Amino acid sequence: MSDMLAWTVLVFTGLAGGLAVGSGLVAFLVVLDIIPRLAQLTRSYAKIRWYEGAVICGALFFTLTDFFEWEYGLFPLASSIFGLLAGCFVGMLAAALTEVINVLPILAKRIGMESYIIWLLMAMILGKVLGALAEWLGVLG
Repeated sequence: MSDMLAWTVLVFTGLAGGLAVGSGLVAFLVVLDIIPRLAQLTRSYAKIRWYEGAVICGALFFTLTDFFEWEYGLFPLASSIFGLLAGCFVGMLAAALTEVINVLPILAKRIGMESYIIWLLMAMILGKVLGALAEWLGVLG
């Protein structure tokens, strides 16, 4: 019975974490209009479906790579290239953080939870802290 409870908690935690991360990615892409802005800057609006497909395929590929622990035998410079691309992504994310934060009050207002916004924020903060502690202490695996 204990194994079933642990498995249920693990599944719930995994789904909740995936939902939170997926929501953050969607908020990032939709609210900031990242893909349409990219198409506008490159004057390639006709290729917008290619950009969307690339984002989806990249997210799916690296999720599967992490999930199944795939390994790749690439040349040594590949880690520098991946590092550069990851740094560009993190820089873009950090630069857009102030705009993404505006999503929470808008979401709370639309679903009628304005008076509970502090609880929503506290749940997100506590979830992040507990998840990080569980990962660092090796509780989840």
